[in-house]
Amino acid sequence: MKRLYRLVLFVAASLWLTISVLRADVTVPVATDLQQLGSQAVSRELPILLTFTSVICSYCELLEQDFLQPMLLSGEYRDKVMIRKLELGPGASVTGFDGRKIMASELSSHYRVFVTPTLLFVDGNGKELAERIVGINTPELFGGYLDNCIETALLRLRDPGATPRSSGCQLENPADSGSIFSTAAP
Repeated sequence: MKRLYRLVLFVAASLWLTISVLRADVTVPVATDLQQLGSQAVSRELPILLTFTSVICSYCELLEQDFLQPMLLSGEYRDKVMIRKLELGPGASVTGFDGRKIMASELSSHYRVFVTPTLLFVDGNGKELAERIVGINTPELFGGYLDNCIETALLRLRDPGATPRSSGCQLENPADSGSIFSTAAP
């Protein structure tokens, strides 16, 4: 019995160490070219989960370590959503959905993002598909709410007339995509 206990303990410790090492190697890709990302999203028929973050935001770190990294590591979201983060900070810039280089702060103002972390669910042109998530209020429920928003965005993208099955993440007032952020004709 003692031998079995040691074996189980060894296997559990090895598994924990392996998961910790793998998780440390997985990082959420930084969004640098939204036009290119949007083209990929259109061709794959996937929504983009765009997370606005800051290096001084402890909740952003929690979001990345406890939710986004495990989502990427699991591989379960590969065919559901493209996950990227946009780091807000002095001098941070990004290529917009229209191909123009803009300041990250200009993009956050366009989407009315004033708090980090804020998660947007957008299509390949930058149009919001599901209700945004601002901050992390209840980590115990956050994963389920995040999954509902991903499901809603994916459904709206692939079947715009369909009614989402979940009651959460219904988009009320999407930010106007504006011509400077969209590849669509005005």
